[in-house]
Amino acid sequence: MNKASEISLGYLLADVTRLFRREFDRRVAHLNLTRAQWRALKCIGRDSGLTQAALAEELEMEPIAIGRVIDRLQKAGFVERRADPADRRKWRLHLAPASHEVMRAVDRLSGEMREAVLGAIPAADMAVTERTLNAIKQNLQTLDRGDAGAIPAPRTSTR
Repeated sequence: MNKASEISLGYLLADVTRLFRREFDRRVAHLNLTRAQWRALKCIGRDSGLTQAALAEELEMEPIAIGRVIDRLQKAGFVERRADPADRRKWRLHLAPASHEVMRAVDRLSGEMREAVLGAIPAADMAVTERTLNAIKQNLQTLDRGDAGAIPAPRTSTR
């Protein structure tokens, strides 16, 4: 990698992420959900029964802020808080039946957006991109755990 690409990769990833979020927000605006709300619904749908604390950590939000998000989702009939049978101080989060229609709409809009954004990119290019991004993610997670020695040594270029 040359110096210019080393510097710009982080900015490129941030720009792509920002543009993805902005476009998705535009597409789901008619559902009257904030970004935090639809992200919370997706997480709860993927991991039914998680705690508010676990959701806050996954979404990188403060517990008080995620509490307000869940309050609004519960008031809208999209989320149920159920007591944890093992720990009465904890509440487990579950999607309520009323959320299923809005989640189908979010999934449909997400699929349409993916097709619009990625559909013209050859499958082989997408496979390389996904492998590369997953490797970057794994390296960052390793660094985050403080285990830099576990990252494989750089390969020498054969180009």
